[in-house]
Amino acid sequence: MSGIAASARDGDRTETARAGAGEIAIRGVTKNYGAGKKEFRALEDIRLTIAANEFVTILGPSGCGKSTLLRIVAGLEDASEGEVAVDGATVVGPGADRGMVFQGYTLFPWLTVRENIEYGPKLRGVPILERRAVSDRYLRVTRLEAFANHLPKQLSGGMKQRVAIARALANGPKVLLMDEPFGALDAQTKLEMQEALLDVWEKEKTTVLFITHDIDEAIFLSQRIVVMGAGPGRIVREYEVSLPGERSPEVREHPAFLRLKRELTGLLKHKEEA
Repeated sequence: MSGIAASARDGDRTETARAGAGEIAIRGVTKNYGAGKKEFRALEDIRLTIAANEFVTILGPSGCGKSTLLRIVAGLEDASEGEVAVDGATVVGPGADRGMVFQGYTLFPWLTVRENIEYGPKLRGVPILERRAVSDRYLRVTRLEAFANHLPKQLSGGMKQRVAIARALANGPKVLLMDEPFGALDAQTKLEMQEALLDVWEKEKTTVLFITHDIDEAIFLSQRIVVMGAGPGRIVREYEVSLPGERSPEVREHPAFLRLKRELTGLLKHKEEA
């Protein structure tokens, strides 16, 4: 199929289990803060299944609860109702099966690039030669071989975020969770990092759940876009996305890309005004 196939549906994708490492099942997740008259419902009855190796982006305005949902998947927050499972195992807290990349770089400033990447395996007691093989692999995957012995302060913002991605992947997660990881970067670096991320994903085939409010970024990166609305946070629409050929910068000028962008812009504008 040429162009972009955008199939709009209600926000309840089937939860039928599918085989493969890294499947995420979000089953009826609701999140409340406070109690009584001060209770605030951040998320309501979120139901979503993400296949193993799928790249899914959650798109929505500020305050719709998309980062809260990601933190629940990561095990950093508990759901008030419902559950999240990875490959059938209920999430009860942070785990090595899920790697997290935040908007901030969260690197250890006193460690070199290689040492940052090896930090997780070192904590797990992986022998030094095995750790070195792991860091060699992800230095190569993220194109950082020449900077292995640099400290974070010697790197650009985009390079720091590549280190953060490499460090997350070094733990061998089934799922990579990314909370607006390129939001703090300048426009040109952001575009470069989007291409770099797709390159890494194509090599690693890790399941990716990506959070953004940037429509262009969502279309460029994703196999599927899940749109959330606020008041309370809920899934309002899903789009399957198929881009023609390689996802080079030029694809942003493709007529079908622009049509989907207009549709998403209109949908989000309507939800913000509602």
